[in-house]
Amino acid sequence: MPLRRRRLLVAAALLVTAALTTQIALGRKKDKPAGETMPMRMRMDDRKRAVHALNRLTFGPRPGDVERVTQMGVDKWIELELHPDKIDASALDARLAPFRTLRMGTKEIVENFPPDQLIKQIADGKASLPQDPTKRAIYEAQLQRYEDKQERKDKDKDEPSKSAAAADSAQPADPEQMRRREERRRANLRTQELLDQPPDERMKEILEMSPEDRRTIAITAKGVKADALMEGMSPQQKETVMALNNPEQVVVNELTQAKLLRAIYSERQLDEVMTDFWFNHFNVFINKGADRYLLTSYERDAIRPHALGKFEDLLVATAKSPAMLFYLDNWLSVGPDSEIALGIPPHQPHRRGPSANSRPNNRPRGKSKARQASGLNENYGRELMELHTLSVNGGYSQKDVTEVAKVFTGWTLDQPKQGGAFRFDPRMHQPGDKIVLGHRIKEHGEKEGLEVLHLLAHNPNTAHFISQKLAMRFVSDDPPPALVDRMSKTFLKKHGDIREVLRTMFKSPEFWSPDAYRAKVKTPLEFVVSAVRASGAQVEDARALVGTLNNMGMMPYGMTPPTGYSMKADVWVNSSALLGRMNFALGLAAGKIRGIKIDSAAGTTAAGEEVTTDPQQTLATLEKSLLSGDISKQTHDTISKQLEDPKISRRRLDDPKRPPNVAAITGLILGSPEFQRR
Repeated sequence: MPLRRRRLLVAAALLVTAALTTQIALGRKKDKPAGETMPMRMRMDDRKRAVHALNRLTFGPRPGDVERVTQMGVDKWIELELHPDKIDASALDARLAPFRTLRMGTKEIVENFPPDQLIKQIADGKASLPQDPTKRAIYEAQLQRYEDKQERKDKDKDEPSKSAAAADSAQPADPEQMRRREERRRANLRTQELLDQPPDERMKEILEMSPEDRRTIAITAKGVKADALMEGMSPQQKETVMALNNPEQVVVNELTQAKLLRAIYSERQLDEVMTDFWFNHFNVFINKGADRYLLTSYERDAIRPHALGKFEDLLVATAKSPAMLFYLDNWLSVGPDSEIALGIPPHQPHRRGPSANSRPNNRPRGKSKARQASGLNENYGRELMELHTLSVNGGYSQKDVTEVAKVFTGWTLDQPKQGGAFRFDPRMHQPGDKIVLGHRIKEHGEKEGLEVLHLLAHNPNTAHFISQKLAMRFVSDDPPPALVDRMSKTFLKKHGDIREVLRTMFKSPEFWSPDAYRAKVKTPLEFVVSAVRASGAQVEDARALVGTLNNMGMMPYGMTPPTGYSMKADVWVNSSALLGRMNFALGLAAGKIRGIKIDSAAGTTAAGEEVTTDPQQTLATLEKSLLSGDISKQTHDTISKQLEDPKISRRRLDDPKRPPNVAAITGLILGSPEFQRR
């Protein structure tokens, strides 16, 4: 990186860090007790209300959004966002159409993009290759990979004497290495030949190759070369080419890219914000085994349909979701006095109780090692109360955790790595009554779990915890207690109706308080998406944006613990992170992010406004376009000083009519403290 650019980045990042740190400190001091009495419209003018509403209810305003919402009326627009079914989603649907996995059931995903377990079964003769030639090509490539891997393992066992000393000797190169090198060379030549053919002919020839050749081409064709190989192909053909190398990654790529595209392009913005909020609340880690395949259905079928509905419905949907059952291992939880634990064969009379459990030969037979080793698993019971409902200080004990865990024994699924669905297994379920939070839960199989979920969903501690988290997302990192209390009352009165709780918040004086305006620091996801939306950039391939979020520490679906990603500013504000944001902002505005197109050099803003040859007038135009003209004097003066750089002002160029470097100025504004906040 050139020294001048590096200094610019460091100076700008330090400015952002200082401004944001100050804002966080001031924000904590400004938190006011309840009882705001000033009318909302006396607090903010209509334009500021529109900016504030767009910053909080969406992933950031696009060019023209502020004017559109102001003209419609902020209250009317908010009410429309609370009813997403009234908003046309066809444009987004068209963007997502190439991602076929988003519309597939889990079993269909597994069938089309086989995991390692399924390939191993084929290698062991326990399953057959599909007849469809396209699917068969994917399976054969993975089978070749599996066999190569096994061959290398066997070779390593047979030749342990190859030491580092032998490798350093002057003996000829390993024949295996030479063979692979020659394969790669041939694959590169073959790939080049394929690029000269029409897409359909290209795909036809790939399918006619030997499994080994297909596998080699899939490995060697990466990056720009892979894009060229897939140029002009249909979505299914592209998926096939990518799956030749790694079928599992196709599923992950489509899910993560779709998250970014929805956040950027959906007209149902509040629905997207709430879907992201609830996924984070009911977090599941994408890289835990079968969850790579289960997460698509989890978000689509369990989270999204209930994002603005009843909390109890959402709670039940997540509890029964295969993704959650697998993530927190509840599918393996076995009651200590259950038939499975006691080793009682199906449909046989048996005794229950501690005396039966003490018999030495009562271990289950014919079960997997994982099932044999499993007993009562308290993971879900603990997270259900601590993170999903009551909160860590929600008035429950360890005894309650154990009892809830017993209630949910038998909530399981068949073969999760092959797309198995939820089922209740009475033979795994702990018999007898349970006591949860002082309530007796009578023995009733699967219905015991539904009774506990109902109990938790209507608990005042749950109402307070959910209301507090919503206020934290939409109002302040430390939300006013009076607002949370009013939201909690609505939660209980309306039986957990999320839309009604949000309406209470959006009509509150605390939401419209001047102290709340641009007081929330954006998470990496919010920053990246809002920058793309504000700049008017067009996303043709979202993979680079996914990689950016990974570098910023917020990989989509990538939070390992069940706590989910933090919404608080102090987690995301530090010099290194903000320097990365500034670097992204400058790269985005300059059109240097792969797969993202932005017309910053055309002499116009994202809103189509023309810029002049005067750098200061251009700065003012871009400030209005990207920040509605709302920028501090300190930030304005800092960027103005940067305009002295000839690379930005272009004052030393031969053509005096050429406009200033719109991309550089846009990048500086996108990296400013004002844009970092919402």
